Amino acid sequence: MKKVIIIITVVILVGLGLYYLINLSSEALQSPDEYRADESEQKNATSTDQVTEPTNGAKTIIGTSADGLDIVAYHFGRGEKEILFIGGIHGGYSWNSSLVAYNLIDHLSENPPLALEAVKVTIIPVLNPDGLSKVVENEGPFEASDISLSLSETIPGRFNGNEVDLNRNFDCDWQSAATWQNKSVSGGNSAFSEPESAALKNYVEANKPTAVISWDSAAGGVFASSCHNGVSAETLNLVNLYAEASGYKAYKDFDFYEITGDMVNWLAKNDIPAIGVLLTSHNDAEWTKNLAGIEAVLEYYTD
Repeated sequence: MKKVIIIITVVILVGLGLYYLINLSSEALQSPDEYRADESEQKNATSTDQVTEPTNGAKTIIGTSADGLDIVAYHFGRGEKEILFIGGIHGGYSWNSSLVAYNLIDHLSENPPLALEAVKVTIIPVLNPDGLSKVVENEGPFEASDISLSLSETIPGRFNGNEVDLNRNFDCDWQSAATWQNKSVSGGNSAFSEPESAALKNYVEANKPTAVISWDSAAGGVFASSCHNGVSAETLNLVNLYAEASGYKAYKDFDFYEITGDMVNWLAKNDIPAIGVLLTSHNDAEWTKNLAGIEAVLEYYTD
């Protein structure tokens, strides 16, 4: 009887051993890609809610500058209508326009509004990282206290690494010899000759934003855009919305001096509503005023 029990026990143990050995072999044959697929399916099965949540500051690099610095875009929300905000086209000379953009990134990260369920917000805080790097040592977010230069010392920061004024490099009345106030500046060798303006062109053509708001300084106003095609009704709506909410003065055009190759006018040429918000000075982000304007725009496109 004891021999029978021993034989049965041995058979059971051998059977169990063979079972685990076969299982282990089949797992060993599974490829790393299959493992990753399995893990991905498990994550999807346990976190489906994340799919419907708005993105929260996801970053993409849309291009690089003349000096090889990244041009970074931050994305919030998943709506079909994309509202594009741009700062720092004049780099270190208008560093406060980048500061407004970084303030918006912080605000949306910490206090995502309900509007993000209906719209997608994309923010390019520094379109001219070469110029900003001439004034701010660190890449990425910064504070006003990081700026130690006087206004006259920040002028070289207006231009990219090729010494081109990027807001004279777009395809609306483009000229190589351009004007800034009473000074002659370079508009580049051709429209979109600069990697920064070409990167924005590629992004806009690929994503077709519903509206664009660009910050610059300094004139203290909200300016409409056009390229010999008249100011569109939607652009005029944007101007009035932002101006009324923020307290800036509204302008149908920029007529302080002749400009060529302007970014928002190029957007208007391509039937994209776009406005330029020029801050009052070169050293204040005027965040409270701009937040009111931003919220008015987001609410408008949420309805």
